Amino acid sequence: MSHLLLVTLHLLAAIAFAGSVFFEVFVLAAVGKSLGRKAMLPVEAQVARRLRHLMPFVLAVLYGAGIALAWSYRDLLAHPLESGFATLLTIKILLASSVLLHFITAVILGARGRLTAFRVRVIHASVIAHLVLIVILAQAMFEVSW
Repeated sequence: MSHLLLVTLHLLAAIAFAGSVFFEVFVLAAVGKSLGRKAMLPVEAQVARRLRHLMPFVLAVLYGAGIALAWSYRDLLAHPLESGFATLLTIKILLASSVLLHFITAVILGARGRLTAFRVRVIHASVIAHLVLIVILAQAMFEVSW
């Protein structure tokens, strides 16, 4: 698969994932405050159902393309502190791994009936922070050197 195709798939999947998290945190939550909890329950249930169907595919493309892209930098990643690019890419990979662990944690908690509203807010806040840092690092990798 060509590098351009991998980058395109990776970016499109990242937009889909980050956009869905952004929508849940900044749009759906605000709408819920306006409409009230009772009115939002069916809306949240339908959004959650749709995202449960889409996100495994989106994450497979996102992480699959990301791994394939990282593979091309495996020599640099073998020595992550020897260049700014390698250091920033390593941090980006660690953050992306943490995001995946957040997602897996949410799925497991949801399956066990232990995914409370508080836990959803904490997970979402953490994922949003991770995603912002990942975007900054993605740009900085090509702009910053030492």
